Amino acid sequence: MGSLIKCYKPLTSFRFSPPPHSLLRSIQFRTHSSRTFSFSFSRKRTLCCLFSSLSSSWPLINDKVNAGDGAITSSLSSAELWLYNTMSRKKELFKPKVEGKVGMYVCGVTAYDLSHIGHARVYVTFDVLYRYLRHLGFEVCYVRNFTDVDDKIIARANELGEDPISLSRRYCEEFHHDMVYLHCLPPSVEPRVSDHMPQIIDMIKQILDSGCAYRMDGDVYFSVEKFPDYGQLSGRKLEDNRAGERVAVDARKKNPADFALWKSAKEGEPFWESPWGPGRPGWHIECSAMSAAYLGHSFDIHGGGMDLVFPHHENEIAQSCAACRDSSISYWVHNGFVTVDSEKMSKSLGNFFTIRQVIDLYHPLALRLFLLGTHYRSPINYSDIQLESASERIFYIYQTLHDCETVISQHDMAFEKDSIPPDILDGINRFHNVFVTSMSDDLHTPVLLAAFSDPLKIINDMIHTRKGKKQAKRIESLVALEKIVKNALSVLGLMPTRYSEVLQQLREKALKRAKLTEDQVLQKIEGRAVARKNRDYEKSDAIRKDLATLGIALMDSPDGTSWRPAVPLALQQQQVAAS
Repeated sequence: MGSLIKCYKPLTSFRFSPPPHSLLRSIQFRTHSSRTFSFSFSRKRTLCCLFSSLSSSWPLINDKVNAGDGAITSSLSSAELWLYNTMSRKKELFKPKVEGKVGMYVCGVTAYDLSHIGHARVYVTFDVLYRYLRHLGFEVCYVRNFTDVDDKIIARANELGEDPISLSRRYCEEFHHDMVYLHCLPPSVEPRVSDHMPQIIDMIKQILDSGCAYRMDGDVYFSVEKFPDYGQLSGRKLEDNRAGERVAVDARKKNPADFALWKSAKEGEPFWESPWGPGRPGWHIECSAMSAAYLGHSFDIHGGGMDLVFPHHENEIAQSCAACRDSSISYWVHNGFVTVDSEKMSKSLGNFFTIRQVIDLYHPLALRLFLLGTHYRSPINYSDIQLESASERIFYIYQTLHDCETVISQHDMAFEKDSIPPDILDGINRFHNVFVTSMSDDLHTPVLLAAFSDPLKIINDMIHTRKGKKQAKRIESLVALEKIVKNALSVLGLMPTRYSEVLQQLREKALKRAKLTEDQVLQKIEGRAVARKNRDYEKSDAIRKDLATLGIALMDSPDGTSWRPAVPLALQQQQVAAS
């Protein structure tokens, strides 16, 4: 490699503070050379949402109960975090390059259509990592880009007779809505390719100067043979690499695996001026340039879906190292696929469900719970019964906490020393320990979700059973249990603003799936009550079973009969038959 002229420094300072509310359309960041870099957001609300969350207080599960004196003590979690590193193919202890600070870049969507639940899995995964890093006390600069210049965008825009940048901007906004539905926090920065042409062109110049790229008729290609470590992330040999990812195979290339850094302008396509003539960037160079612009060439975490390991992230490594010898990413983190009938879900295969299609029938938080119910690196198979199970479970969690909140609100009390019984303290501390060990072990969310069962059962027993209502220090115990459950839900991004609102929404979704109205369910409940009064138990049982088949479970209590969403009986029977 030839001598390198310079390495990028981050465009922005590491800390991102919320801007004044009056700053609604654009934001400027001062660079290290005292220049300013600006970018705009198309909607005022998006900008306010983006930065308001950064200054909010973060509920932490730091409140481990001290069993010695019964007091709730608060201290910063000292748990070590282990992450699976795709580069080393093993779990490694997480140590940031700068103590107390983390730089994380996650490849964003190519905005030409509505996002599917494969995308949802990526961004829920890294939202949980973002939240947990914040929980551990790190100051995190989370960068997630938008690809708004790409062959797929141009093709879709031509189909619709729309300007490519305008189309992409529209789908960026739709993506923002999806992320809000899924409770994904806004990243620190969301750069777009179209706003970063100077940085992209500058990096291509550096790669050319290093001798790792060549020009050809207005195009610029990266020469993979000039980078000896090519394949280190994916483990692929150079002769195994496939050409033509996102582009047609070009016989002019020196090696079929060489990839485009710059593409010369074609009729009817958007273009930008460059030293090599008008054109636009290749797909891979975009993320290298934008990650370097905001985090520098050396930062902590680079993430995305497993499908990006090769060629995208492999090519990013080659580009970045060719542009700057000091390029270094400590941890490469990738999530597994969402599958349908054991086949990867993707737009190109036509077997995908958009996030909008799924949340039309299921609550977004049920979808989030479903995604977190499988370890992020394992494949997850999409099915109706999985979503139904997640809906039933999330309803149970929120109903329990809603009942707990109602009981607590009826009492005005404060904690006293030795106020929580030892058995409750032990249960709380066991849950805390599971939280720490599971989340610190490569974000093992399924183990944590399973652990919610114990504290939720204790809460329900204290609220609804005769023995539980007589429990010593019952209200104090409920307060402590509620607190630790809510804090864990917050780290998982599953904490709603109001239980009552989400419970009602979950009921409405269940009714929609069952093709029933609330009045129809209540009429059936009334008909069942009449049948029971007349000792017509066969009819009473039939009504219950008919509703259960549709996913409506009836619950009898001294106060009458109510209903809740449940896994439809038909799906339960199918699952039993299949197993």
